[in-house]
Amino acid sequence: MVLVFEDCVLDLDRRELLRASRTVATAPQVFDVLVFLAKSRERVVSRDELINAIWSGRIVSESTLASHINAARKAVGDNGEQQRVIRTIARKGFRFTADIKEVKPSDGIDSSGTSSATEIQAQCAPALPARPSIAVLPFVNLSGDKEQEYLADGVVEDIIAALSQYRWLFVVARNSSFTYKARTVDIKQVGRELGVRYVLEGSWRTAKNRVRITGQLIDATTGTHHWAGRFEGVLEDIFELQDQITESVVGAIAPQLERVEIERARRKPTESLDAYDYYLRGMARLHHGTKETIDEALLLFNKAIAADPNFASSYAMAAWCYCWRKLNGWITDRPQEIAEGVRLARQAVELDKGDAVALTRSGHALGHLAGDLPGGIALLDKALMLNPNLAAAWFLSAFLKLWHGETDAAVEHFTHAMRLSPLDPEMYRMQAGTAAAYLFMGRFDMASSWAEKAIRDLPSFLLAAAVLAASHAHAGRIAEAKCAMEHLRELDPTLHLSNIVNWLPIRRPENLATLVDGLRKAGFPE
Repeated sequence: MVLVFEDCVLDLDRRELLRASRTVATAPQVFDVLVFLAKSRERVVSRDELINAIWSGRIVSESTLASHINAARKAVGDNGEQQRVIRTIARKGFRFTADIKEVKPSDGIDSSGTSSATEIQAQCAPALPARPSIAVLPFVNLSGDKEQEYLADGVVEDIIAALSQYRWLFVVARNSSFTYKARTVDIKQVGRELGVRYVLEGSWRTAKNRVRITGQLIDATTGTHHWAGRFEGVLEDIFELQDQITESVVGAIAPQLERVEIERARRKPTESLDAYDYYLRGMARLHHGTKETIDEALLLFNKAIAADPNFASSYAMAAWCYCWRKLNGWITDRPQEIAEGVRLARQAVELDKGDAVALTRSGHALGHLAGDLPGGIALLDKALMLNPNLAAAWFLSAFLKLWHGETDAAVEHFTHAMRLSPLDPEMYRMQAGTAAAYLFMGRFDMASSWAEKAIRDLPSFLLAAAVLAASHAHAGRIAEAKCAMEHLRELDPTLHLSNIVNWLPIRRPENLATLVDGLRKAGFPE
């Protein structure tokens, strides 16, 4: 019989203990204590019962019993403070509290040596979830000050809670990941034991009133490092500092995880793709933003819907593809495509009102396609309540607020989104939105600067081209304005001053006038 728990394998037949695939030298009576407690794990074992079982009723001092319990704890990587494996029950005795899996020789497992321990643990480990999975380990406190421990733990707890708000991500609970606190761990071993693909580990260091946190994201199945970052702050308002660090870490990790998962989906054979793989491939195409890639993304999201008719985010992203087609003048059958986009968006909301991604894309699509800006803003507000670290929710909310006339709030939301995800594949969308906001505010130099950034990343972005032409014209740069206007005409020959109201749902008359007047000065046709 073999008992598997934590990172340990207790081989009863060979009387061997292995931890992290290495043999641990264990005195005979210490081994017997472990076995007896493990076999009696459903109840509390009294001191007298333990003495009778191990020492056959001989008189044993309290110090002898305590030393054997301590040795047993040390052998399995436990201690008297954590008591993860062996817990002392005051005035009652002891209880073995770690989860155990029993493996019998008849199961076809050879438990004859160290090499088989990994096989045993691998067979007993939980399977990887279908969606991406991550564990956040307690940060190592390098400050030398034990009082800093709770601050570092608080940051990790906040990161776990924030990551848990991403519905597409499986996050191991704090109680499980914190069992590795104060332990030297092997990341691959952690991944096997917790059943996760990714592990985030880090350290906490202070100097005077400053704190520095470093973190790294590792693929536990291969040991590959996917991301590393460093964050600093001042220990004045610790709660504000924890919020800032959490926001920065999560804002960096979530897009990185999506990129890594997209690459994994790309490498999969076509015949083995499931709904989530189609969704990821669709996201990869959508981020490019061109007409061809959006067409491809729409096809992939429809395949995801066919594979899983209850996958709310796929409906939302398909709806958003129609929204992007409208925004860039690519619609061929306006009534049909708008109706289909609205249908998909509403279906996504009905399927899962707790999915922040679905609410984000659907809310923005409904604002553009159905003209329901208040309703779209309400959905995006709910998405931000569900997941305040979702960059897309911040910048798409900013767009709807911008069209609704809340220009200052829009700038704040765009700025926050860019701070959350500074390397976001949708950065050109945030840049174009910021440019439009500055145009409405009459800050034409800032508007043209931001529009040029968006155009560099995506030359076919109609909004960025329009803002660039209008802002140059208002600033008196007529030559640059006419050049931008010609580019705009090439992108959408059907767009005129008279139908801009059908293109963008701008509700404040003076904002619409600023855009139209600027384009008129640039020579745009009526």
